[in-house]
Amino acid sequence: MHWVGTWTTTPAPVEGVALGNQTLRMIARVSIGGRRVRVRVSNAYGTRKLAVGAARIAVRGDGAAVVPGSDRALTFNGRPSILISAGALAVTDPVDLDVAPLSDLAISLHLPGDVPESFQITGHGNAHQTNYISPPGDFTAAPSLPVKETTEAFLFASAVEVLASDDVGGIVTIGDSLTDCNISKLDANNRWPDQLARRLGARKGRLLGVMNQGIGGNRILHDVRGDSGVRRFDRDVLAQSGVTHVIVLLGINDIRNRWGKTEEIVTADQMIAGLHQMTVRAHARGLKIFGGTLLTFENETFNPGFYTPEGEVKRQTVNQWIRGSGAFDAVIDFEAALRDPSHPTQMLPVYDCGDHLHPSDAGYLRMGDVVDLALFD
Repeated sequence: MHWVGTWTTTPAPVEGVALGNQTLRMIARVSIGGRRVRVRVSNAYGTRKLAVGAARIAVRGDGAAVVPGSDRALTFNGRPSILISAGALAVTDPVDLDVAPLSDLAISLHLPGDVPESFQITGHGNAHQTNYISPPGDFTAAPSLPVKETTEAFLFASAVEVLASDDVGGIVTIGDSLTDCNISKLDANNRWPDQLARRLGARKGRLLGVMNQGIGGNRILHDVRGDSGVRRFDRDVLAQSGVTHVIVLLGINDIRNRWGKTEEIVTADQMIAGLHQMTVRAHARGLKIFGGTLLTFENETFNPGFYTPEGEVKRQTVNQWIRGSGAFDAVIDFEAALRDPSHPTQMLPVYDCGDHLHPSDAGYLRMGDVVDLALFD
């Protein structure tokens, strides 16, 4: 038996959130099930120690409620509380809990102290999932959490792991908003990694957990809204429990260079070098790594003016390398699956959310559908 990630979210600094003696209840849609679970709590970006006063996990009911009888107290080396050092994470002790595949878990954390915005809270913003924050007090054991406010961010909880047989593997999807699935429907789990998990669960074959490590704005080579791809690869890919396969979809934000910094202008060769380093590091750990081709972004309106003909040349050069270099164990041609055959530098309208950069829900589901499941046998 070994531990395998069944749900993850990428740690990054979360702005505009301050907490004080409150309970968080976060909803995690798992990929594979199990009977024994544990949780990772991250203080990766905290400027000082994070005090966790109590933690629990349960099967989620409706809204902020849990299924009666499923609630379990989580401990840290047998103790109900812990101080997590700045920059570190803590893994809870395992607990017995019957977790069905593709079900929702409720992770509750009580933070007894003040956690101001200056603390630099670790979490994941714009996660397309409704999570809950209580009024002051420890409500971790409450069957239905009293809700002061909701948030679409995950806060501090970064992974759920299940104990699985040795033949169960794990897929990490590392990317930007196209993997985080920006503008997808709230609480619908229409991200393409979610669709991949549904397809894997429906087939007869090897079980694999799916761990989404996409984060909006992410780039291969420069930090923005969290660490760059080459910088976070060890933490967000290699350090995930049970990982056997990696899917990389990164590069469009390197081309777009959102902040317009001249020192962050990159060439196609530099992007290729960064992606190649990811393949080298994955292969050194015995992992299979698959390259996703960069989607079209001609005349995007998400940030008007970010598309340029020069950027399009870079995109096509990088895609040509992904398809033809042999550096990846296989290629997942997301671009070919979504592009308009009559105008191949744009997405088909049905797959375009309307900003010509991000797919629609139908586009994200299409991305999950075009991944060849035989790659994981």
